[in-house]
Amino acid sequence: MSSRNVIFKKISKDKSVGVYMGKRDFVDRVKSIDVVDGVILVDPEVLQGKKVYVTLSCTFRYGRDDMDVMGISFRRDIFMSTRQVYPPLQDKEQTIMTKMQEKILKKLGDNAYPFFFEFPDNLPCSVGMQPAPSDPGKHCAVEFEVKAFSAENQDAKVRKRSSVGLAIRKVQYAPEQDGPAPSVSTTRDFVMSDKPLHLEASLDRETYYHGQPINVRVSIKNTSNKNVRNVIISVDQIATVVLYSNDSYVRTVAIEDSGDSVEAGAGLDKVYKLLPLLAYNRERRGIALDGKLKHEDTNLASSSICKPGVLKEVMGILVSYRIMVKLIVGGMMGSSEVGVEIPFRLMHPKPAAGIVCARVEMEEEVVFEEFKRSYLKGMVEDEEANVSAGEAS
Repeated sequence: MSSRNVIFKKISKDKSVGVYMGKRDFVDRVKSIDVVDGVILVDPEVLQGKKVYVTLSCTFRYGRDDMDVMGISFRRDIFMSTRQVYPPLQDKEQTIMTKMQEKILKKLGDNAYPFFFEFPDNLPCSVGMQPAPSDPGKHCAVEFEVKAFSAENQDAKVRKRSSVGLAIRKVQYAPEQDGPAPSVSTTRDFVMSDKPLHLEASLDRETYYHGQPINVRVSIKNTSNKNVRNVIISVDQIATVVLYSNDSYVRTVAIEDSGDSVEAGAGLDKVYKLLPLLAYNRERRGIALDGKLKHEDTNLASSSICKPGVLKEVMGILVSYRIMVKLIVGGMMGSSEVGVEIPFRLMHPKPAAGIVCARVEMEEEVVFEEFKRSYLKGMVEDEEANVSAGEAS
């Protein structure tokens, strides 16, 4: 008995075009990126001589649709590529196709046509900023979409009933080889103290996976005459909107206010555990989240990895993480702070490629599933009303 292989589909309201895709996540491995491939199904009788086009777009949105004023749209197209699929410009038999496309074409018949797109090197990954619970709607986000439409030509006005869009996402996974475990230290001298305070903080790895606790080793050697009143460790997310403003949003997504103290002349060597999770930050505005499809839940945004030489200004939103270790030091003139920061990566592990390949090779039954999309807390939802003439081209 063969297992089911789900193919995601969406059909335009007038039934003229339909899009079929075998997956929604496309992996950016820095050195290479998955090809976007799928199949377009057409109905020649409904088309009545019109052509069919398919578009891959990457859009940076920085405001709700209802915020558009005086013809100014709060969105910017980072990338858009359009290709004609019907009438075909190349014989189907001469087209190189993936095994998944071959299965879909065999299932759909003669009125189905394959399509391919390649991501350029300089596109960001799917990410969005979480709005406040009382502020729903589309906000600051990087979105990807595959859109099919029928029209007299590529530049003609497109009827909404004759177009259909599928939201996809571009994702990155943790590198197979991790870097060296980071470690940072600092020494602070104080007035009226002959000897300094030494602080060292380290992690046991450079990359952590979502849902994995982070072990922070803190070593304090207090040879000064000051008392350390408290040790505070936190995980900060830094989301930099590089496309239009270069604004940085720093949000603490996990914190350990230990209450530990270190007397003058004493020391401390302790490992603290922190767990940065979206579950603890759902009501907070301005936290970056990974793109989300269908009814799945999402998570804190993964760290961004850029290909060397790529201009960061076109990357939309860049996400990074750091550990902050802060000591509250008492004194005659009041308290002071001594601190260090440790950069690290927070990402998903790479799925086992062998398992995915085996599924594609072995499965015989192809099952079509209606494609739907829903973003967490009102980030992005799939829309039936699709394109204007400018958007379609």
